[in-house]
Amino acid sequence: MFKKLTDKLRRLFGASGKQAAVTSAPVKKKKQKKQERVSNAGMKEVPVPPKKKKKKKPHTSANAAPAPACSAPEKPAALQEIPPCEGKTRFLDLPIHEDVQFGIQNLKFEYCTPIQAMTLPPTLAGKDIAGKAQTGTGKTAAFLITIFTKFLKEPPTGDRPAGQPRALVLAPTRELAIQIHKDAEALSIFTGLKNVVVFGGMDHEKQRRELLQPIDILIGTPGRIIDYSRGSSLNLSKVEVLVIDEADRMLDMGFIPDIKRIVAQLPRKGERQTMLFSATLEESILRLAAGWLADPVVLESEPEQMVSDNIEQTFYSVLREEKLGLMLHILRTMPFDRMIIFGNRKDVNARLQHDLHCYGYDVPLLSGDIPQEKRIKLLEKFRTGAEKIIIATDVAARGIHVDDVSIVVNYDLPERPEDYVHRIGRTGRAGRKGISISFLCEYGAYNLPPIEEMLHCQFSSILPTEEMLVLPEKVHHESMKFQDREFRHSGSRNGGPRRKKW
Repeated sequence: MFKKLTDKLRRLFGASGKQAAVTSAPVKKKKQKKQERVSNAGMKEVPVPPKKKKKKKPHTSANAAPAPACSAPEKPAALQEIPPCEGKTRFLDLPIHEDVQFGIQNLKFEYCTPIQAMTLPPTLAGKDIAGKAQTGTGKTAAFLITIFTKFLKEPPTGDRPAGQPRALVLAPTRELAIQIHKDAEALSIFTGLKNVVVFGGMDHEKQRRELLQPIDILIGTPGRIIDYSRGSSLNLSKVEVLVIDEADRMLDMGFIPDIKRIVAQLPRKGERQTMLFSATLEESILRLAAGWLADPVVLESEPEQMVSDNIEQTFYSVLREEKLGLMLHILRTMPFDRMIIFGNRKDVNARLQHDLHCYGYDVPLLSGDIPQEKRIKLLEKFRTGAEKIIIATDVAARGIHVDDVSIVVNYDLPERPEDYVHRIGRTGRAGRKGISISFLCEYGAYNLPPIEEMLHCQFSSILPTEEMLVLPEKVHHESMKFQDREFRHSGSRNGGPRRKKW
C-alpha cells in the first residue's frame, strides 16, 4: 500500500523516490482512505485539497448593537439654521451643547415635542422633575439631551475609575433598556461619551467586561444593576444624574424594593439630579417621587389626550371561534408595513402562531421566556423589516419603538386599561397614521368598560360580514398535532368552554 501511494505521488508531483517517500510520510490515514475510495469509484485520481479554515468572527459584546453598515458620519462644519415655527420650540432655542445639537440634526430632528419643550428648560437648568408622559412622546431624548449637555459642559477632572458611571438610567424591561441605549448612541455620535447597557437574560461575564472602563451613562434593568453593584464591578457612589423611566411600570412589576436598594447607594437627593417619568402620576407614584426627588418640577404632557389622534381605533364584535377567520381577512386585505398582534397569554399566542402557519403565515412569537439573544435578534429583524408581523404578549408593549408599525391588533382585549394604551401606542408614532383593531369576543368584551372609563369616551363596535369570517384553504397540513394542555383545559379562565383534544 505504501509503495502504491509513493508511486501515485511521484506521478502527480514528479518527485524522486526519496523525495516522494519523505513527502508521503506525514499523509494521514484518513486522507489515504479517501483517495482509495475515489479510485475505487473509477474517478480520475486527484489530490484531496486542504480544508479552508473558517475565518473567526470578530468579538462583539453581548449587548452591543448590530454593526453599522457604514462608518460614523463626519461632523458638519456648522449647525443648520432651522426656521422659527409658531407654537413650536426649536432645539436651537435651548442651551444644548453644540455637539449634542449636531447629533439632534443628524437624526433630522428640528422642533421639540410637547414633553421635550416642557422638560428641557428645567432639566438643563439642573432641576429635578417628575414628568407624566405617554410612550412615544420623546421623553427619552429629553433626558438624554440633558445628560449629554451637562457632561460636556462639566467634564470630569483627573483619571476616572472603571465601573463608576456618571449617570444611571433605570428601565423596567430589557427591550426598553436596549432602545434607550440605541437612542443614546445615536444622539451622542459626535460627543465621544461612553454609553453602556446591562440587563438580565444575557451572558453575565460579557456584560461585566463592559463595565471595565470609564462610563458616562449606564442604562439597565434593576436586577442586573444590583447584581453588579454587589461586587466590585460597579460603583454607584458618584452618580450625578438618576433617571427612573416608566415608574408606574416599575411599581406594577414589583421593582420598587430593588430601586430603593439602588438609590441607597447613590449620592443623596439634592446632591444629584433626578428625573422620574411615568405614564400616570397617581398618589403612589408621587409618594415615591417625594422620597427620591428634591423640590421637583411636576410636569404633564397633554394630560387630556392619552391616545394620539393619529390612531384610528376599530372594534369588531366576534365570537371566540371567529377570531382566526377575521385575523386572516385582515392579513389578506389590509396593506401594512409592520403589524403587531397582541394576546393576553403565551399559550393562546402559541396556538395562534400554529394556526397562522397552517394558512401560510410564519409569524414569530415574542414573550418573556424566549432567550434574550433570540429576542434581540427578533426585534432587530422587526425594526429592519425582515419580519413584518410579530405576535406578542404585554412584555413587548413598552419595549418596541418602531416608527413604521402600521397596524396593532388586540386579538385579546387586555385586562388592564393601561395596557390597551401602551399596546396601541406602538402605532401612530412620529406623526404617522396608525390603525388599532380590537376583537371583542363574548369574554373580552368585559374588559372594554374600564378602557372607556379611562379614556373618557365610548366606543361602538361593528359586526364583520360573513365573508370576513370564512376560513380559506389550509396551506400546511401538519402531521404533528398542536398540544397545549393549559390551552385545552383553560375553561373560563381565558373565557370559553373546555376545548376538545386535537
